[in-house]
Amino acid sequence: MCLAIFAQNVLPDWPLIVVANRDELHARPTEAARPWAEAPYLLAGRDLQAGGTWLGLTTSGRIALLTNYRETGQRDDFAPSRGRLVEHYLRQEQSAQQYLQALQRPDASYNGFNLLTGDPSGLWYYSNRLTTQPSQVPEGVTGVSNATLNTPWPKLLRTQHRVSEHLAQTQHPDPARLFEIFRDTTRAAEHELPDTGIGLDREKLLASPFIQNERYGTRCTTIILMHREGYALFYEKRYDAFGSDSGNSNWRVDFLSASISPV
Repeated sequence: MCLAIFAQNVLPDWPLIVVANRDELHARPTEAARPWAEAPYLLAGRDLQAGGTWLGLTTSGRIALLTNYRETGQRDDFAPSRGRLVEHYLRQEQSAQQYLQALQRPDASYNGFNLLTGDPSGLWYYSNRLTTQPSQVPEGVTGVSNATLNTPWPKLLRTQHRVSEHLAQTQHPDPARLFEIFRDTTRAAEHELPDTGIGLDREKLLASPFIQNERYGTRCTTIILMHREGYALFYEKRYDAFGSDSGNSNWRVDFLSASISPV
């Protein structure tokens, strides 16, 4: 997951709205979002190469999302899968805050990440590239890309602004409009680009909300709409190496009956 926007308590009937793009190598094997056979309370896509997932939701209302932290020359190819951090949180009952606090071990060997975990207490955030304690994500429209929470990269600011505009004009979030916002291929101007050490050409490639490239690009957009009456709508739209639609998955997660059903 490489771009995510969260709207907390912006609309009265929808206390949490999450929209996120997953950017990844197109060759990396992936399973579409669905309830997991061995954990039917868990709804998520699946990384079939390293295991785990990038975003998921459970019938108890637990939610987790991960983005990689972009850094040059520090990747450890033998580090454990960051996607397992999302899976482990969703599979157990430790609170969102406590789970993130437990990750602050001096021997933790993960590559850089941003991890958001949510439960009835709200959304919590932690990055292993910060020295600060996990913090609660403030209400309103916030976001994260491949730097720390709310780092003002142009594509994050652009998407955050457009989501805020949409929610200011409605009482019911429109999935079609949110998908449209996250399919934006507009790149930032060269002088606006961050310098993360990957070179100007790659900074340009990664500078749009939706990345279209035959080798590496946006693989899917996921929307999660949590309703105050105890259910969530989960939409996933998938894309091929040319940026064309390649499938979708639509689910309803009912927290009261602890069930997941297609819609």
